[in-house]
Amino acid sequence: MKAVYMIYQKVDDLLQKHHELEMRLASPEVAGDPAEMEKLGREYNSIARNLEVFNQYKKLIDDTHSAEKILESESDPEMIELANEEIVSYKQQIEEIEQKVKVLLVPRDPKDIKNAVMEIRAGTGGTEAGIFAADLYRMYTHFIESKGWKIEVLSSSFGDLGAVKEVVFMVKGDNAYGTLKYESGVHRVQRVPQTETQGRLHTSAASVAVFPEVEEFEIQINPEDLRIDTYCSSGPGGQSVNTTYSAVRIVHAPTGLTVTCQDEKSQIKNKAKALKVLQTRLYEQQRAEVEAKESAERKSMVSSGDRSAKIRTYNFPQNRITDHRINLTLYNLDSAINGDIGELVESLSLADLNEQIKETGM
Repeated sequence: MKAVYMIYQKVDDLLQKHHELEMRLASPEVAGDPAEMEKLGREYNSIARNLEVFNQYKKLIDDTHSAEKILESESDPEMIELANEEIVSYKQQIEEIEQKVKVLLVPRDPKDIKNAVMEIRAGTGGTEAGIFAADLYRMYTHFIESKGWKIEVLSSSFGDLGAVKEVVFMVKGDNAYGTLKYESGVHRVQRVPQTETQGRLHTSAASVAVFPEVEEFEIQINPEDLRIDTYCSSGPGGQSVNTTYSAVRIVHAPTGLTVTCQDEKSQIKNKAKALKVLQTRLYEQQRAEVEAKESAERKSMVSSGDRSAKIRTYNFPQNRITDHRINLTLYNLDSAINGDIGELVESLSLADLNEQIKETGM
C-alpha cells in the first residue's frame, strides 16, 4: 500500500506541476521571454504527452477510495455488494496500468535522445576476431537501417578477408544513444572459423563502445594541445591512395589520446572527422570519471560503464545468443546476426527501467 501511495503522490505532483506550467506559460512575463518560454514549454510537453495515463491512474485510485468509504458507512447489502464489485474492478485496472505509470515516472537520461557514436574493435582471436568484428558491424548496420536511421563512418581500419581492425561510426536518429547504449562491452563468438582447416571450435572476441554525440560546447579543445600529422593513405581508396597526404593523425598532448582518419580523400574532411572522434573520446573519459564516483550509489546490471565486461556470447553451432547481464538466451542467432536484435535491445532497456523502479521504492 505504501508503494501505491508513493506512485499516486508522484502522479499527483506531476499533474499539479503541469497545471502550474500551463499558468506560467500563459503569463505575460513568460510570453515576453522566448528563452524561458522554450524551457518551460519543453518541461510542459514532457508531462503533457503522458497526461492521459496519469489522469486515468489517479481517477482509478480516487474511485477506489470512494468505493471503500461507501463500505465503511453503508448497511444496505445491495450497496455493499455493488461497492465490492467496483473495488475489484478498479484494482484490476490499477494493476494493468501501474507498470506503465512506473516506467513513465522514471527520470530519463537527457543524453538518450542524442545521436550515438559506436566503436567496434577486434579483440582476442587473430583474424577470426576481425571477421567477427565485421559481423557485428554488419549486424548493427542492418539494425540501424531498419530503424530508418543514418550511418556516417568516422574512421575505419580493415584487415584480410574483410576483417575489421577498428571501425568508428556515427548513428544519426531519434533516441539513437538511448537505444544502443547497452551494447557497450565485450562480445564473444564461438564457432568454427573460416581460417580453421580441421573443423575445431574457436572462441574469439570483439569490443563495442557506444557514446552520445558530443556538441562542441560540451568539450572545449585547446588547439595548442594538439599535434596534427598528415601522411599518405593506405588500403582501398582509388587513385589518390599513397599519392596525397590526405590521412590525418591527431595527438591530444594532455591525455595522450591518438586519433587517425583516412577514409576521405580530402585532408580537411579527415581532420574534421578525427576531431569529432577525439571530442567523443575526451567526453567519454570525463564521463567515466564521474560515473566511477557515482557507482557506489547506482551500478546497473546493464550499465554500459565497464567496456571490459563480457556481456554477450554468440554460439553459432547451437544458433544461440546469450546476454549474460539479464540471463536472456535466444535461439535466433541466424537472424540476430543479420540485424534482428530488437528483442535483445528492448529486453535490456526494460531490465534497466525495472531496476531503476526498484531503487525508487515504487
